[in-house]
Amino acid sequence: MSFEEVSHTADVKIRARAPTLEGLFSDTCDALMQVMYGTSRKGTITKEITVKAADIESLLFEFLSEILFISEVEGIVFSKATVQIDGLHLHAVLEAEPFDRLRHAQGTEVKGISYSGLAIRHDANGYMLDILFDV
Repeated sequence: MSFEEVSHTADVKIRARAPTLEGLFSDTCDALMQVMYGTSRKGTITKEITVKAADIESLLFEFLSEILFISEVEGIVFSKATVQIDGLHLHAVLEAEPFDRLRHAQGTEVKGISYSGLAIRHDANGYMLDILFDV
């Protein structure tokens, strides 16, 4: 896992790095859950999701938006995402657990994922992105 929170005036900005695109998506999902629920997360439930999009940034946006939606609607906290990307199609197997107020309430409410400044970059060291979570 390789991500850090970067200073931002109003929202939560995350910078993530990974050697693979799948790893970058997985780490960004982990960052979202850590911002929202802290680090005490386990996987007792398995969920699968599939999303597709017109470009790679939109694929990440759709993936994280689906994670956020499921987490809020079903009252679950994701602990791990195993991601497979084929072109502009994504399939993920997610590990989660029910929300527990005693363990998960120390985070920050995220209202949505922002497209602002979202760009995935690739170089010899792998992939990197900066992303904003609207709080």
